Amino acid sequence: MGKLTTHVLDTANGCPANDLTIELFAIDSASQKILLKTIVTNADGRTDLPLLADAELKVGVYELVFSVGAYFARFESDLMEVPFLDRVPIQFGVSDSTAHYHVPLLASPWAYSTYRGS
Repeated sequence: MGKLTTHVLDTANGCPANDLTIELFAIDSASQKILLKTIVTNADGRTDLPLLADAELKVGVYELVFSVGAYFARFESDLMEVPFLDRVPIQFGVSDSTAHYHVPLLASPWAYSTYRGS
């Protein structure tokens, strides 16, 4: 069955981003965000369980919001008072509810990238 997973890598320090808060939203037909869950990454930069699995994963548009500003503020004492990147939103579509959608985030205080992983 289908599932949605993620992981976060801290590219500034070369390690998984543990204890980083992620919000998962569904985007409805009126483009309104519906909060589905708030989760925190583990020591591996992953979540202990899939974000959505089986019947929870439906065809549609979703958004993950990664709280990278709060994460990097714990380690980087020389960062600006107002972070350059605070909350990183990644909006994506699910067209096959039986597939595995993996949405990783590679982040530093100044840049980020993502891709559809496996």
